Amino acid sequence: MKYTKHYSTKRTPQAQKIPGRENDQAQNNAGGVSFVLDKWKMLDRFLILGSEGGTFYVGEQKLTIENASNAVKCIAEDGIRVVDRVVEISTEGRAPKNDPALFVLALCSCEDFANMETRNHAFDQLSKVARIGTHLFHYVDFCTDLRGWGRGLKKAVSNWYLEKDIDRLAFQITKYQKRDGWSHKDVISLAHPKPETVLQNEIFQYITTEGERKPRNEFINAVDIVKHPNIDEKNTLELVEKYNLPMEVVPTDKRTPKMYERVLHNGAGLTWIMRNLGNLTRHGIISNGKWDNVEFVRNRLEDENQLAKARLHPLQILVALRTYASGGGMRGKNTWIPNPDIIEALDNSFYKAFKFVEPTGKRYLLGIDVSGSMTFETIAGLPITPAEAAAAQAMVTYKTEERVVPMAFAGDFRRLGMSRNQRLDDVLNDTYAMSFGNTDCALPMLYAKQENIDVDVFVVLTDNETWYGDVHPIQALQDYRRTSGIEDAKLVVVGMTGTRYSIADPRDPSTLDVVGFDTATPQIISQFAIGDI
Repeated sequence: MKYTKHYSTKRTPQAQKIPGRENDQAQNNAGGVSFVLDKWKMLDRFLILGSEGGTFYVGEQKLTIENASNAVKCIAEDGIRVVDRVVEISTEGRAPKNDPALFVLALCSCEDFANMETRNHAFDQLSKVARIGTHLFHYVDFCTDLRGWGRGLKKAVSNWYLEKDIDRLAFQITKYQKRDGWSHKDVISLAHPKPETVLQNEIFQYITTEGERKPRNEFINAVDIVKHPNIDEKNTLELVEKYNLPMEVVPTDKRTPKMYERVLHNGAGLTWIMRNLGNLTRHGIISNGKWDNVEFVRNRLEDENQLAKARLHPLQILVALRTYASGGGMRGKNTWIPNPDIIEALDNSFYKAFKFVEPTGKRYLLGIDVSGSMTFETIAGLPITPAEAAAAQAMVTYKTEERVVPMAFAGDFRRLGMSRNQRLDDVLNDTYAMSFGNTDCALPMLYAKQENIDVDVFVVLTDNETWYGDVHPIQALQDYRRTSGIEDAKLVVVGMTGTRYSIADPRDPSTLDVVGFDTATPQIISQFAIGDI
């Protein structure tokens, strides 16, 4: 009997553990066997991708509990490191949503999980992570569910208000008034901030009396006037322009085409512009023929400094592109004819939102997982599938490097008809229509061997829920190295969901785990390819 037919380190079905590697592997959510991430890499995945919506195989509740429990383990080992990582990922705009960072910061603020040094550090960093009123409400809501309102939390929340200058404070309390069932009145009533100036005291009284006691602040007074039902459009427009009022403080019935155009040219933030591209087009403000307005919006969308300042994440841009190019809102209430110049600008801004990448000259094979688990759920709680997001991120490498073979795989594989000049909305449409079954993450390496393709770097974009094949991905990589003669062929695994599994071997220095849609991922791949990391 040939015993190695059933027990081999070189070829093991993915439903079984590799002999000798039993302690490194575990059954994944699909029933196959994968390597297990260390807790710090899993923390990064959660901070960037979160757990909202769960995945194809695991529900939101279970995935959240797994990630929260892992974060608590990290806090127990080195809470200061956790807080610093939260601040780094949040402030650099490396995640499409700030909620996971706020949640982990709340865990670091809880005496059940963190020591005093960690809690104090978390409190000191609050304003860096909770940069706007909405963020503060999220953090307060998380903390209230995790702990009581002790002295440290009260001081941290009080400082969030007290450290802002009067104009910034007035802006925050009027633009971001309520969220998660919380208002500024609720928060101030619990935190009891002690005003340090007369003007601060007036604003706090304005908040706690719900506007009955008017402060000597022109911005707040202008907001109150705009909300009055008897003020006409002319006066409203004048106040919006004079005091740079955001659209959020303008009553819905006063959001006319003239109002949208006035807000657009009067210091509107890039995030607001991107969210309102449909409205701006529907109202004729950036329609064909409005060349000055179109050029103005294009310049804003493609300004790298503005993108960085607004912390616009490429995944948010991708969702905006898909929505705008579709010509209709998610709920189908509003429709518009997309302006091709704006679509092109969104396409350009997507690539600019990633950190700059120098071409490496290496030979790449991009393997995009389009199995069922990648095509029937969403990524990071946003209306786009992991497969679509993976294809879009793969385009960053495809546009940067000269020698790239793109392919899609599931239970079998096929070439992708990508073009370097292809627009992202077309890439999304092509990927959305592509879904073919089971998951075998060994296929990119098997394909390269079968087709005799020279590959220096395999980049596999996947949820790591592989289970279908009769050989583990790492074994297929080792076999490719032996047969091709490219002994240092590398594997980069781009994790597209916040699970704890990976096909990358933690013992192999030529394999690397990175997080999907981290803005630094393409740069990290490039540096790994040339041996800098």
